[in-house]
Amino acid sequence: MSVRTSGGTRWWIVWTLFFSTVTNYISRQTFSVLAPMLSSQYHFSHSDLARILGAFQISYAITWLLGGIFLDAVGTRLGLALAVSFWSVVNIFTGFASSVSGFAAFRFLLGIGEGLNWPGASKTVAEWFPSQERSVAVAIFDSGSSVGGALAALVIPWTAIAFGWRWSFVFSGALGFVWLAMWLRVYHPLDRHPRVSPEEVALIRAGQDVTLRYKMRGVARWLALVKSSNVWAIVLGRGLTDPIWWFYIFWLPQYLSDARGFSLKRIALFAWIPFVAADLGNFTGGFVSGYCIRRGIPVIRARMWVCAISCLPILAGIPAARVHSAYSALALICVALWGYASWSTMGLTLPSDLFPQEVVATVTGLSGFAAGLAGAVFTFAVGFLVDRFSYAPAFLVAGLMPIVATGCLFLLISPTATTIPKA
Repeated sequence: MSVRTSGGTRWWIVWTLFFSTVTNYISRQTFSVLAPMLSSQYHFSHSDLARILGAFQISYAITWLLGGIFLDAVGTRLGLALAVSFWSVVNIFTGFASSVSGFAAFRFLLGIGEGLNWPGASKTVAEWFPSQERSVAVAIFDSGSSVGGALAALVIPWTAIAFGWRWSFVFSGALGFVWLAMWLRVYHPLDRHPRVSPEEVALIRAGQDVTLRYKMRGVARWLALVKSSNVWAIVLGRGLTDPIWWFYIFWLPQYLSDARGFSLKRIALFAWIPFVAADLGNFTGGFVSGYCIRRGIPVIRARMWVCAISCLPILAGIPAARVHSAYSALALICVALWGYASWSTMGLTLPSDLFPQEVVATVTGLSGFAAGLAGAVFTFAVGFLVDRFSYAPAFLVAGLMPIVATGCLFLLISPTATTIPKA
């Protein structure tokens, strides 16, 4: 693969990140897509499924927190290579599980590896892109989650039907090693990349607004970060929006089976559609905020107003549990995920807009830790509610949380706030 196109190295890199996210989500969604089949075979309750799904989210949250520090220390080239290798091996071995505890253990290990993908990708975008291009770059790599989820919904059921469900885990895990060869070929740090042009380096450097470096290290840096209102805005914003995504991607196949009577084949035919809507949302948010910035609107203000507008379509998820038609419910879920993905693209871009490159992965990791824990709590709550009531309360909460999250951004973000001494 050649990346000698003048001025285009950064785009080759971000598309490679897109494929890491695709493989990440195919691996992650393999269990969720197969959940109706596995629940029937092993007699899992919704609370059992919540335990399995929640195990992933807990380790995923911890890795977001510690993984940011790890990536800032070793760099994204080595860090992401190790992460993808680890999660791919774990996913393959998930095919040997046959109990709640077995699936939960492998899902916990899977979360450890997969939690490094987004901090690493965000750090790479901060290193390789000027501020006016970051939202589009984030939209590209983040859209891999929608594409991966859609592909999983399409491919995994047919693989399970043709070869057995255990081979579905082998297939999705093996994809990571294909990506690994691509990554090691394409990515190198900006100052040591053998195929980047001087003109592209100059363009990137000129467009990176935050170039100052923190004097503090170790515990002192952490203490200073947790005092920053900007950090808390990002943490609360993601902590109140990411559970929406977890709810839809983890529970959608089971919801279609439970409430709408879909078979595994029918899930394969329709469950991919909401992920396409989310993919469109990624690019909607990225392109709209980029357009606003080019028109002279300050970067942070553009990001925040995209978040505010994105709350409106997310509300469409609330009536999804009440409508009679399964296809109307899917349409409303599509609208909700379109809005969520637009919001999420802004949330993932804000750390690189507000903080120096050397702490972007750490700040992103803090927000991912909060989001993962909040998502785990919501997952356990969904299992409890569905076993005793219905899916309707979960759809209601998922529709309202982004409004609170956006309020936190407007109350807490200060683009000029400085709480950490800089050199």
